[in-house]
Amino acid sequence: MEWTVAVGVDTHKDAHVCVALDRLGRQLERASFPASEAGYGACLAWALALGEPAFAVEGCGSFGAGLARVLTGAGLPVWEAERPRRRERRRGKSDTLDALRAARRLLSDGEGLSELRSLPGREAVRVLLVECRSAVSARTQALNQLHGLALTAPTRLRERLETLAGGRLAEAALRLRPAERADVDERVLVEVARRLGRRAQALTRELAALDARIAELVRSLAGKLLAEPGVGPVCAAQLVVSSGDPARLRSEAAFAALAGTSPVEASSGRQKRHRLNRGGDRRLNEALHVIALNRIRHHPETAAYHARLLERGKTRREARRCVKRVLARYFYRQLCALLA
Repeated sequence: MEWTVAVGVDTHKDAHVCVALDRLGRQLERASFPASEAGYGACLAWALALGEPAFAVEGCGSFGAGLARVLTGAGLPVWEAERPRRRERRRGKSDTLDALRAARRLLSDGEGLSELRSLPGREAVRVLLVECRSAVSARTQALNQLHGLALTAPTRLRERLETLAGGRLAEAALRLRPAERADVDERVLVEVARRLGRRAQALTRELAALDARIAELVRSLAGKLLAEPGVGPVCAAQLVVSSGDPARLRSEAAFAALAGTSPVEASSGRQKRHRLNRGGDRRLNEALHVIALNRIRHHPETAAYHARLLERGKTRREARRCVKRVLARYFYRQLCALLA
C-alpha cells in the first residue's frame, strides 16, 4: 500500500499525541488519544479518515507497544522512531513538536527510523530474559550480602563461610545454628544468613526453570543456534530478541553496528588503530562477548585465530574485539538463514 499521510506519534503512559502531514510536509491535523484500547481504535479511525497513513511511533518497546500492535494488526506500515536528538530540541520541546519530528522522518530519507521487531515468539523470549536478568541480579545481591555478613561474623561462623562461594555458600548458611549461649547479635546474624541462603537457593531453582523455558522457546524459533559452540540458551535468546524480524538484518555491516562490534577508527599520525564501539544494543554485545570468551577457551578454530591476533601485536582486548566482529559476521549469516 502506498501511503499518502505521514503520522508521527509521541507516546506517553496516559496519552499519545499524533501529528499528520501530507506528502508535501504540510500539517493536516493534530490530535491526542488516551493510551487504551478505545484510544488506539480512535487513533486508527482518525488516521484512516485523512488518507492512507503510515506511522512513525516513538517508544514501540515501551509506552507505544500497545498502539504499534493495533496498527500492525490493521496492516498499516509502522516504523519505530528514535527519540529526538539534543540538537533538534534546541528550539524547544513539546509533545506536538516531538510527534511532528517523527512524522518528518517518514518524509525524509528515513533516518532515525527502524523496522519493528515483529518475529512471532520474540516478545515471549524478551520477557523471559528480563525476568532472568532480574533473578540473576537478586541472587548475586543475596550472595554478596552473605559474604558481607561473613566478614563481621563471630570467628566460629566466619571460618565456616569465608572460603565458600555461590551455591556452597548458600548451603552452608542454611546449616548455621547459634551457640547455646549466643547473644542477640549472633542469633539475629544467623537468622539473616539462613534467610539469605534460602533466598539464593530459591533464585537458583528459578533460574534453572527459566533457562529450560528459554531453551524451549529458542529451540522452536532458531534451534540450530543452541548447537553452536559457546552458545547457551540465554545468549541464543538474546541473538533472537535483538535481531527480531529478518527484514531488520539489511546487511552484515548493519548487524555489526547493531551489536556494537563494528570498529571505530581512532588513528592519529603514524598510529593506526580502532577503539571500542560503545554504541549499539549492549545486551547483544554482551551476548557476543560471552560467546567469544567461551569459544576462545573451548573452540579450536577460534582459539587459533585469537592466538594469531596476539602474535601480530594485538592486545588481548583488541584481539577479543576482533573475535566479536567475526562472530557478528558469522551469526548474521546464521540468523538470516534460521529466521528467514
